[in-house]
Amino acid sequence: MGELEVSPGLFGMLVIIEANPGLKQTELAHAAQLDRSSLVPALDKLEARRLVARRASGEDRRVNGLWLTPEGAVLLKQLKRRVARHEDRLVRGLTAAERETLAALLQRILPERR
Repeated sequence: MGELEVSPGLFGMLVIIEANPGLKQTELAHAAQLDRSSLVPALDKLEARRLVARRASGEDRRVNGLWLTPEGAVLLKQLKRRVARHEDRLVRGLTAAERETLAALLQRILPERR
């Protein structure tokens, strides 16, 4: 996402965190299909940019929960608009039926979730 300096992977992490405030790092790793060695540096980037905050869980202070910061929420809103415009451009010439077929075909080639 160009000048906003957000990779597709970081975008996906922001979307997951927004949908699951307080999500544990291990849960994010599972949802994003990342191992700890990939997750921690990515979270460090998001935290350094003040897009995500790590806070001790209310249930277990040894565990960090993840929250979007107000800055993160603003940026994610911008990113979602960009993604929607891009997706609209991609399928502009397709009929509704063709869009459904494309979506079904893409679902078939996605790697299986474990």
